[in-house]
Order: sequence, then C-alpha cells, then structure tokens
Amino acid sequence: MAFDGKMLANLGVLAAVVESGNFARASDALGMTASGVSRAISRMEGRLGIRLLHRTTRSITLTDEGQRFYAEVQPLLVGIEEAASHAGSASASVRGRLRINADPLFSREVLAPKLPAFMARHPELEIELITRDELGDMIGDGIDVAVRFGVPPSSSLVARLLLETCIVTVASPAYLKKHGLPTVPADIARHTCIQFRDSQTRRAFDWEFRKGRRVVPVTTHGPLLVTDAGTLIGACVAGAGLAQMMSLGVVQDLIARKKLVQVLPDWADERFPLYAFYPSRHHPAGKVRAFIDFCLEILA
Repeated sequence: MAFDGKMLANLGVLAAVVESGNFARASDALGMTASGVSRAISRMEGRLGIRLLHRTTRSITLTDEGQRFYAEVQPLLVGIEEAASHAGSASASVRGRLRINADPLFSREVLAPKLPAFMARHPELEIELITRDELGDMIGDGIDVAVRFGVPPSSSLVARLLLETCIVTVASPAYLKKHGLPTVPADIARHTCIQFRDSQTRRAFDWEFRKGRRVVPVTTHGPLLVTDAGTLIGACVAGAGLAQMMSLGVVQDLIARKKLVQVLPDWADERFPLYAFYPSRHHPAGKVRAFIDFCLEILA
C-alpha cells in the first residue's frame, strides 16, 4: 500500500479523534465537519483493511487492531510535529494541550502547588490533569505523559526516573502511647498495621525494613485495608495503627509537627521510584520535555 499525502492527512485526523475522544471535538480542532472526520476514518480503514475504531453513541475507542496501528504511527506523528515545530520556530515554543495522567498523591502533594509557575512559564499551553490510581492505556486514552510511582511496566513506553523517595514507618503519638514503641523490625508483627493495596497486583503491599544491605521482611496484620494514600494518612493520624508510606509533602509536615512519629528510623533505607512515562519511542514532544524538566526541577 502506497503512503501518500492523503494517508498522512488521515493519520492526523485519526490522532485528533483519539486525543479528543469523539468526532465532534476532533472536527472542532481540525476545522472540519464531523461527517468529514468520519469519512476520513472510513477511507483509512478501507485502505488498511482493518477496523480502527469502535463507534457507539457515547464513546469512540480504538479496536485492538487500531491500538496496534496507532502505537506504531503515533511516534511518527510526534516526530513530524516536532520537525514542524523546529522549522517554524527556532525556540520550539511549548504550546497546545498537554494531557497528564498523574498519581493522586504526587498530583495533590507535589504537582498542584507548583502548577501555576509552570503555566506562567508556558502561557500558550493548556493542561488537562487526570489523577488515576492506574497507568491505563496511555495511547488509547490520548495521554501525553504520565507520572507514576513503582517499577515501570513491561511495555513500549519510555520511562524516565524522576525521584526515589524513602518509605517511612509511622504511627500517631496516641497509638504508640497505648501500644508501645517498636524497637526492632520483629516487633512490628505484634502491632496493628494499616494495609495499603497495590493497584497493580490488587493485594496489600508487603512490609520490609532495610538497613544498608540488610533486608528484613515482616508479616503484618490489621483489620483495615485502604486504596488511597490520603485515607492511609488520615487513619494513621487518627490512631488506627502503624503504616508505611512515602516520605513526601504532608507526611514530612506531619512528622515535623509531631502529628506522626517515625518508628525504626534506622531501618528506613527502602526506596520507591517515581517515573515519568511517555509513549513515543523517539524524542518526546516539546511540551512533554518541558513538563518532565519541570518535574525534575520541583523534585530537586
């Protein structure tokens, strides 16, 4: 099948539909009619011999074949956009819409307070910030960049390490007054522990304690299992038990204000990574680069 200007134009239409989620918004972005957008997609499906989109009255999503096809061509479209941007402006200005999938804790405690500075720096940029517990399908959801905690998934996504934060074990002063202060990792097994569910495995995170190269896993128990970091922090402050959490933002503040007490501080060498992900296998778009650089700046 020959690749020509019409196919390139239709790829641009497909990208607009995927990013916007429906024909109406894509037509507004492209300056076309909704029927014109639909015909362009149909022509491309005819040339490829596959169905690219599931069309319902409420939503439009990529088919399995469409996801594979879009995963291959999206980096090429990004490369063309970058080339056009560099050709049109030596400064490669950051503009357009940036869709960010962010971990709720990072979004609330780190990113949100700093976003005004980022927007002031790039006034031609529009930001859509989506907070989710899971990475999801970045390409299918039209996400430009994601910021997530944990080990990168095995995928075609590009992963950029932003930070390694330490894991602290904490409890409220009232809880420790009633139940005593653990002095060695083995003591933790005798305490009530608040469990936090891993969104990827759907089970509670295992507890372990690290001092240098020494790693001591501990089997914990407790009647409370939570899926949200804010709930974990609130329950711990209220005295529901011991908890392990990342030492970021409000957690550091609560320890400083003695609302929480860090236990076994000599065994807090465990680190949890924070990554930025983007789908292009080539150079990321200027707006994605600008956002990743900003994240590195505020995390420094």
